[in-house]
Amino acid sequence: MIGEVTAIQKIRMLYLQLLYRCNFECDHCFHGKRLQHADAFTVEQAVSLLTLMREQYGTEAVTLLGGEPFVYKDLAQVVRHAKEELGQQVEICTNGYRIERRLTEIAPHLDLLRVSLEGIGSTNDRIRKVGSYESALESLALARRLGVPTGVTMTVTSQNINEVLALARTLTRFGVRQLKLHHLRAVGNAAEHPELLVTDPTAYSRLREQLHTAELSIEVIVDGDLSEHGAPEICAPADGSREIERIEADPRGALTMSCKAVGKDSHAFWYEKSANRIVHRPSAMDELTLAVPDVVYARA
Repeated sequence: MIGEVTAIQKIRMLYLQLLYRCNFECDHCFHGKRLQHADAFTVEQAVSLLTLMREQYGTEAVTLLGGEPFVYKDLAQVVRHAKEELGQQVEICTNGYRIERRLTEIAPHLDLLRVSLEGIGSTNDRIRKVGSYESALESLALARRLGVPTGVTMTVTSQNINEVLALARTLTRFGVRQLKLHHLRAVGNAAEHPELLVTDPTAYSRLREQLHTAELSIEVIVDGDLSEHGAPEICAPADGSREIERIEADPRGALTMSCKAVGKDSHAFWYEKSANRIVHRPSAMDELTLAVPDVVYARA
């Protein structure tokens, strides 16, 4: 159905939000009040969607997230199916909080563990959860011992923009390969915390200059919106491309192609779990009608 409407024939990665439930209530979380919702994929539904995307769109990688994917009881089954049955690259995006036992269980099937951090020590813990910084570092250290490559995601806010370099240098000691920086979008919980928004229009360009001159050994990639020029105003589904990088499925089955549409309920496509099919549900506010541009990442 996606190909029929947009001409897209290949989608490289599926971002699969297994559930809304989380053991954190982060101030900037784009899910907002949905963290209280019970929507989730069953293991059968998750496996069916993974298989459908592989067969119809050649999807070669999956990122499992939530909510918090490590509180999903059938995580190991989904990981094993993606790796062993479909031969996909498997990444998990997690808060890294007390995941040692389950991480050890799935480590042989995992290609990347990406942990979310929002600064050093108490800066991170104020935004996420007390004790979460040390727990995340312990998870990164364990992943290294288990031979699992690691990355870290950071959402840049007014409270942590001055700690990006310090965090990058800390992460090198844990063998982290990549630090991925996101622009904060005022959706979900972030809409209730305007103090987190970076309001200085020159702050992002200064950050990129600092990263450029710091000679860090860790790879740092940045959301194009962190640039003083902003991201290119190109909507991937509307520019004639037959291949896109990603599509994201939320726990209800709503599908989103642009990161900028995530959290805004601008879904043009849905995965019907009971019928195991993707359907088109156009609206005046969907991401295709509005030509929502995707996020572009580049090395800092």
